[in-house]
Amino acid sequence: MYDEEVVIIGAGISGLATALALHKKGIKSVVMERSKSLRNDGSAIGIRPNGWRALDQLGVADILRPTSIPLQRERVVSLDGGKQQDISLVQRVIHNNCSAPRGRDFVFGRLGFAIQKGVAAQLVARLPFVLMYHCIGETRCLLRKDVIDTLYAALPPTTVKFSCELESIELDPLTTKPVLRFIDGSTITTKVVIGCDGGKSIVANFLKLKPTKMFTASTIRGLTNYPHGHPFDLEFTKFKKDGILVGRIPIDNNMVYWFCSQASISKDEEIWKNPEVIRQHTIELLSNYPQEFQEMAQNADMNSLSFTHLRYRHPWELLTGTFFRGTVTVVGDAMHVMGPFLGQGGSAALEDAVVLARNMAQLGLNHAESGSKVIVHRVGKAFDQFVRQRRTRVVRLTLQAYLIGMLATSSRLKKIIWIMLLILLFPNQNSHVDYDCGDL
Repeated sequence: MYDEEVVIIGAGISGLATALALHKKGIKSVVMERSKSLRNDGSAIGIRPNGWRALDQLGVADILRPTSIPLQRERVVSLDGGKQQDISLVQRVIHNNCSAPRGRDFVFGRLGFAIQKGVAAQLVARLPFVLMYHCIGETRCLLRKDVIDTLYAALPPTTVKFSCELESIELDPLTTKPVLRFIDGSTITTKVVIGCDGGKSIVANFLKLKPTKMFTASTIRGLTNYPHGHPFDLEFTKFKKDGILVGRIPIDNNMVYWFCSQASISKDEEIWKNPEVIRQHTIELLSNYPQEFQEMAQNADMNSLSFTHLRYRHPWELLTGTFFRGTVTVVGDAMHVMGPFLGQGGSAALEDAVVLARNMAQLGLNHAESGSKVIVHRVGKAFDQFVRQRRTRVVRLTLQAYLIGMLATSSRLKKIIWIMLLILLFPNQNSHVDYDCGDL
């Protein structure tokens, strides 16, 4: 058994960003990662303007910018009916028209053509619109490997410890310090624990948060390299046909990130660990799509392919949940896992890191004496302020993502309800990218 001051569980984007934010504020931490080496595999992550503000605060934005190209627009295309909606990512477009056919088109496009006919469409067509702009800002798609490697390289060399898989947390009955037990039988007594261990978080279980739930949808993700250059515009394009949603985002002039969303499939989970199974399934799934989509799946980087059941935490649980207990808290997906429908999961985790480190430093935890009894009180206060400052933000993000996600899997009547709530609660569908987490 040995002591550490601040222990972060998980060396994903959230854990590494949190460690870096603390490091920049003079707070030493150690990151416990369950895998044997850095988990920098996988496909890509979209970073919206709010995420770039956080990366600027972490000091790594200018390292990451040259690895990708800025996107110019978002385009939604229905291959069933030929309907198309373009949304600029570089200039502000305002719709302010009470009859607003363009406003209705925006809603249809933004929600992925969730409704196009019938009662729901007639209802939306009669609604007054005072809508809605898409913000100016920097939107890029980054290789997950580039993000992980960059954050890791910015940390002191001994920050991350590998092959440390957490089994449980308990409080020492005498000192009330967290005691971490790992599957290899080792234990650590620490003063502070920050859980960055994802949607199936052990730290969240310690805080008695309810288990995350799954959407009745799953997503296949992958990367495809075009050695002689891809022919696609610099845009985030979403195509829908036969109930299947396909997204395509260029990372640079050669590499393209793509995803394919569908209703969940009840098969043995082990099957989806085989990249060849994922590729063949995707090719079959896209058999009615144009040939370029099948070629994109056929030529995918096998190591990048993944099949994921989409998880979320109910927005109302975020309203009432207890996200810290003493000197233990959660960050990123462990706190607010959401569907990918806003492309904000990674950016929200980066925001968390900045806000948490700022609060800890403001309460003097960057120069508190080791062993001082006041540390526990200060950490608890810092965590309380962190949760207060983040709660409204993550509730809005998860609620908007939840409503959009439910549109894809609900009955027609429920779709009307979700659409009404989206219009009432989020008249500007893209205001989430305007958020600024503030200075570190």
